[in-house]
Parts: sequence; structure tokens; C-alpha cells
Amino acid sequence: VNASQIPRIMSDGSIEIPTPSPTIHVDDGTEGAEEHEYDAITVLLLNITLICCILLGYYIRVNKVYSLPESAASLLVGVVVGGIVRFFARDWTLFVFQPEVFFFVMLPPIIFEAGYSLQRKNFFENIGAICLYAMFGTLISTFIVGYMTYYFAKWGIIRGVDTDSPMEALLFGALISAVDPVATLSIMGSPELQCDQLLYSLVFGESVLNDAIAIVLFKTFLGYYIIDNNDSSHTQQIELIQMLLAFIVTSFLSILVGLALGLLCSYIYKHTRIKNYPHFEMALLFLFCYGCYATAEALELSGIMALFFNGVVLRHYNSYNLSQKANVTAEQIFGTLAVISETLVFLYMGMGVFTGRYTTWSFLFPILSLAFCVIGRAANILPLSFLANQCRRNARRNKITMKMQLVLWFAGLR
Repeated sequence: VNASQIPRIMSDGSIEIPTPSPTIHVDDGTEGAEEHEYDAITVLLLNITLICCILLGYYIRVNKVYSLPESAASLLVGVVVGGIVRFFARDWTLFVFQPEVFFFVMLPPIIFEAGYSLQRKNFFENIGAICLYAMFGTLISTFIVGYMTYYFAKWGIIRGVDTDSPMEALLFGALISAVDPVATLSIMGSPELQCDQLLYSLVFGESVLNDAIAIVLFKTFLGYYIIDNNDSSHTQQIELIQMLLAFIVTSFLSILVGLALGLLCSYIYKHTRIKNYPHFEMALLFLFCYGCYATAEALELSGIMALFFNGVVLRHYNSYNLSQKANVTAEQIFGTLAVISETLVFLYMGMGVFTGRYTTWSFLFPILSLAFCVIGRAANILPLSFLANQCRRNARRNKITMKMQLVLWFAGLR
């Protein structure tokens, strides 16, 4: 395929789609060579920017600059690069964030490495509180953010939101209430911060498990939004029960996929002599990582949840089947891939400020959305933490303190 036939994103934000010519065109290769050269220069600039972000992260760690996390530094670098691209680059194609590249290339190493290096004892000791935040907390936050957005739009304070039905606002609530595991790992997972293991387990566990409830909520609201059906209170009660059941089913099946593929991989390693071939050994582990995520997503389940538990299983059962060299290599390779992916994600998020394809922009809506998220987050963290403390066996030693609750409250805003 000639590079000139690929749709290009131009500097004014428009997308140029080449139309095939009905006449026979003999390409001498000049036009394709120019596009290839331009793309090579773009990739080189992105690579240099990524190197700068890694060195900046090294500087932050060495000098213990806790006021500026590595993720925030990469994001700021991305904003600067995005501004330069907007005013000086003629083609934005490689500078624009591609969601599918993120989900199927960048995200799997981050989640797998988190599960593979997880402190399992702390995580499973707090599974009750984690499920409480992930399930009921996400529901509470979604409905508070969604209905506040809907009524503010109905009162004319916010523009561009459907005021005939709350479904569009609830779609936004479901999306914004999902806690980001990448930011959790990037900030709170840093060894230099020495984050409390109980707090880290709660924040990270919620961010992984609430992916399932967010998927269920979004699909449910999207179905009503498409058919434009205004629910009665009775129907909403039925849908709430259905959503809870769908969450349980989605979570169970996602975990089952992760466990099944993890056990299958462990079985293959145990009953073969693949450890005698280190390259095949690492390649198989790498492919099972991406295969697990793709399998769950293909079944319309939570790929994040499946891959997380896949990493936990492989670490617990399969590490004994790996050679000593592969054990060390696996930890280092997936850790390296996670660092590169995290840096790229925040870099592209920063560039998106200038290279994002926005048709309209409102300064008031982000401010109000942040306020809605703060209120919705407080409405689920504080009462659910009180309930979790009442049900914990050793409440004194494992109590979720008010300081932890405040961190949980603001951690959900990322």
C-alpha cells in the first residue's frame, strides 16, 4: 500500500482521504518516498521526546522531586510537543492518540506487570473492601455525576448535553467514574514513595475491578440512549438489578478467562521442556499476555480484569516452571514495557491538548465535571469506608483511616 493512500490528519484538524483516480497512474515512487521520509522524521522526534521523558523521570527519582510525578512530567512534555506540532507540522497522523493502539498494544504490558508483581497477600486480604468500592462506589458515583450533569444541562448552565433524556449524561457518568489503573501504578506504585500497602491495595484493586462495572453501565445506558427510551422508576429498578447481575457475570467470566489461560500456560510449561529454549520460553509468556487480553475483549468482557488475574496466576504457579534466567528476564522485560507504555500514554495525553480533534470546547463544563466528580467520589468513599471498617475482622490493625479515605477520595479523580 502506498503511503500516499493512507488518510492524513492535517494541521487544521481535518482528515484528508485520498480518492482513487479512475485513470492509470504510474507512480515513480517520489511521492511515497517523501511521505516515508516525513514519517521517519516524525518517529525520530517522538523517539527523542520519549528519551527525554525517561531521563526526566530518572532526574525526578534521583532528586526525589515528589511534587512532580513522572507521569505529570511526561504529560507536560506532551503539551509542549503538541503545541509545537499544531503550529509547525503539516501532518498530525503520528502525533494523534490512537485508542486501539493504546488498548491492544500499550495497556496489556502495564496490567500484566501489575498482576505479575502484585503483593498478593495484601490484595486478597482486602478483597471485600475493594469489591465494595468497585461495585457500589462506581454505581453511586455514576448516578450522581450523570444526574448532576443532566440537570445542569436542563437548567441551561451546560450546553451540548441532551436534555430530553438523562441517558447521555449517564453515559458520561459511567465513563468518568471508572478509575484509571495506569495512573495508579505510575504514581502510587513508585517504590520511592513507600506507599502504605493497605492503601495501595485498595486504590489499585478498585481501579482494576471497577473496569467491569463501568463496561456494564456504559453498555446498559448506551442501549437506552440508542432506542431513546425514557425509563419509568419501575424500569430503572429492574435495570439496576440487571446491571448488578451483569457486573457479577462479567467479573466472574473475566476472572475465569484469566485463570483458565494462566493455568493452560502453566500446564504447557510444566509438561514440556521449553525451559531449555529461553527465546521460546519468553515468547510464549509474552504471547499469552496479549492473547489473554484479546480473548476477554473479543468476548466483550473486561480485558483488564482478565489480564490482571492472568498475571497473578502465572506468577504464583508458572514461576516454578521457568528457568532461572527466564524468571529474571520476564520481570525485567515486562517492567520495561510497562514503563515505556506508561510514558507513551501520558505523552500522548499531553499532546492531545493541541492535536485532539475537537469540534466544540467549553471551559465551564470541565470545571463543573470536576466538581461533580468530587461530590460523587465523596458520596461513595466516606460511607462505604465506614461500612468496610465495621465489617473488618481486625479493625484496629487494618482500619481504613480518615487520611486513607481522603487519598481514596482524590485518587478517583484521575
